Amino acid sequence: MSDPAQTATEEPLPPGAHPGLTAREVAGRVARGEVNDVPVRSSRSTAEIVRANVLTRFNAIIGVLFLIILAVGPLQDGLFGFVIIANTAIGIIQELRAKKTLDSLAVIGEARPTVRRDGRPTAVPTGEIVLGDVIELGPGDKCVVDGEVLETDGLEIDESLLTGEADPVLKQAGDKVMSGSFVVAGGGAFAATKVGREAYAAQLAEEASRFTLVHSELRTGISRILKYVTWMMLPTAVGLIISQLVVQEHDWREAVRRMVAGIVPMVPEGLVLLTSVAFAIGVVRLGRKQCLVQELPAIEGLARVDVVCLDKTGTLTEGGMDVSELRLLPGARADEPYVRQVLGALGESDPRPNASLQAIIDAYPDGSGWRCTESLPFSSARKYSGASFNNPDAESSNWLLGAPDVLLPSGDATLTEIEELNARGLRVLLLARTERELDDPRVTDGVRPTALVVLEQRLRSDAADTLRYFAEQNVSAKVISGDNAVSVGAVAAKLALPGAGAPVDARRLPAEQDAMGEALDKGAVFGRVTPQQKRDMVGALQSRGHAVAMTGDGVNDVLALKDADIGVSMGSGSEATRAVAQIVLLNNSFATLPSVVAEGRRVIGNITRVATLFLTKTVYSVLLAILVVCTRVPYPFLPRHLTLLSTLTIGVPAFFLALAPNRERARPHFVRRVMRYAVPAGLIAGAATFAAYLLARHHYSGPGALDAETSAATLTLFLISMWVLAIIARPYTWWRVALVAAMAAGFLVVLLTPWLQRFFALKLVGTTMPWAAVAVAAAAAVALELSWRWVGRRFPA
Repeated sequence: MSDPAQTATEEPLPPGAHPGLTAREVAGRVARGEVNDVPVRSSRSTAEIVRANVLTRFNAIIGVLFLIILAVGPLQDGLFGFVIIANTAIGIIQELRAKKTLDSLAVIGEARPTVRRDGRPTAVPTGEIVLGDVIELGPGDKCVVDGEVLETDGLEIDESLLTGEADPVLKQAGDKVMSGSFVVAGGGAFAATKVGREAYAAQLAEEASRFTLVHSELRTGISRILKYVTWMMLPTAVGLIISQLVVQEHDWREAVRRMVAGIVPMVPEGLVLLTSVAFAIGVVRLGRKQCLVQELPAIEGLARVDVVCLDKTGTLTEGGMDVSELRLLPGARADEPYVRQVLGALGESDPRPNASLQAIIDAYPDGSGWRCTESLPFSSARKYSGASFNNPDAESSNWLLGAPDVLLPSGDATLTEIEELNARGLRVLLLARTERELDDPRVTDGVRPTALVVLEQRLRSDAADTLRYFAEQNVSAKVISGDNAVSVGAVAAKLALPGAGAPVDARRLPAEQDAMGEALDKGAVFGRVTPQQKRDMVGALQSRGHAVAMTGDGVNDVLALKDADIGVSMGSGSEATRAVAQIVLLNNSFATLPSVVAEGRRVIGNITRVATLFLTKTVYSVLLAILVVCTRVPYPFLPRHLTLLSTLTIGVPAFFLALAPNRERARPHFVRRVMRYAVPAGLIAGAATFAAYLLARHHYSGPGALDAETSAATLTLFLISMWVLAIIARPYTWWRVALVAAMAAGFLVVLLTPWLQRFFALKLVGTTMPWAAVAVAAAAAVALELSWRWVGRRFPA
């Protein structure tokens, strides 16, 4: 199948390898529909976005009330309906922008498995794999379809994401391969036996890369508040209509208008929408920095993170290494040219070398004449690799290359020399000869040390600044690596990580969760960590109340990434890590993380801030409705009055405040933290407004009295709402002061402009009552300040 998206490699297949399908066979299978064509979407479709923003319960409620106002008139009392239309449009536009960004970034980050066609390896999109394709596997590759193993070279597959079993499974020819599993060691090839929707991977991959609105405390809390409000609306509406129509004997049109005015402000309709907009804008901002957010609530999760676990390789250091020295050990019984040939042969024996072995290949490229008879691929659980050779002199030998402290017995004199090298931040591998066969479980017993390969790692230029940022933001950085603890500590020390001077060997960590968590809280650098330990460490930190972010790019990071509150994968990492991570750094830059954390804090911190504005309105609206029903007086407002107040004191300022910078780390218990301020503020605002309204009812009489009373009450509620806004806007900056001043000026323009006075039915009569309204608002402002401080002391966040 000829396709520009396919990329054929120049390297021919080794002798005896399965050639794969021919182009004609592939075309035939495509024609029969035997293709892995399950659509993997990075976002919701346009129709779903429009439907989700338009067809909401609260849009339905507001829509019905809007239609009622259109029936009874006048149009200016239905302004709240146009606000809903505008807010819904904003939500659709912002999410469509996010969709465009995500769709383009998802294509960049899409994995391309290598299949064999016409006898050559070819990289194709997962959607173009057909039934019977021969797919190559190497460390870190994910099995994207179900299949049967054809070739194996020490192939070990981790099926833990499917079965829960953490131990890798050694695969032999004929064994089944489960889609969704991934390779941890070795290599091989398998034939696809199930593709498309028949393969489990189709569901897994679609779920892993979809733009989802999964559980988040923020959304759950808002939904709970809105549910309670809905329950209050129906009895309140009944009470208001009876009060206005029967008791006050109003014209039915006037009664309906004032009933709608009492119901509409109870619904914090803008809060849900503003949350979605803030999330979507956050996704777009991060997308511009080549950061793919696979789940919207990951933005929220980042704001709550107080511990970030970092893998050294690929995070603090660049992927590449350089061989700085080759040290022959006493009793090696081999000269340096011979050792160089052994190292060169080891490099040639592994078709998919890791960074350490690639450095050895670059330094010692000559392994010609040595024939590999058996190989043992590197495994992060073993910490070593190996190979058996026949050299040009027909001599057979077995060699191991790996971690010295794993291959050598405790107390070996060579370990002291290695410790000194590790203390300088150098990585050391031991080349050792073994008399045992590679498949012997005791292959490391009695090895004969031959040489030390000293590797120098390349530090990322931006790593120190990133670690400094986390320290300034009170986020603890924990370096968790499979390398030697002393060596990792030396690297961390070069980057000025606090606590790097006391590295911990993870093999000495307690297995019990509480004790492990205590040790993790005290330490900052941990070496010789196994993949299962990484997972246990994440769980231990979470058990102590920490919100944990885990970064990684290797297969050994997958389990920990999956269990962490937020998993962050590098774009160049294995497909398995990208599948389970909520965030993928497509530019592979660790320096992007501060921007990611900052964006999360901005969103969650600002939504928590503006939620107080919306819910204060809900509280005072409920109180006013109850007081009106109980005292049997006309409802003080028309819908147009509350639309004006909501726009100037909540809607417009909330939009700007939600997009402002915010570095405060988010804390849990969203509903409790918001309501502890919203309830007293709403009660004070409602009580003060109703008091001013009663004063106005005693002051005014005759024709037009109700309009004058409404205007005085509106002035009082506006001034109190402005004070609540002024409190929420703290700490003040020039633009926040300008924002509050602009909203005050907007209300003043309405009061001073004749046609706006008529439009909003607002006209202050006389001077006594308007100044009385100001006095009541001033007293309420004092009460707001006192309650604000009391709540802060009595119910700390």
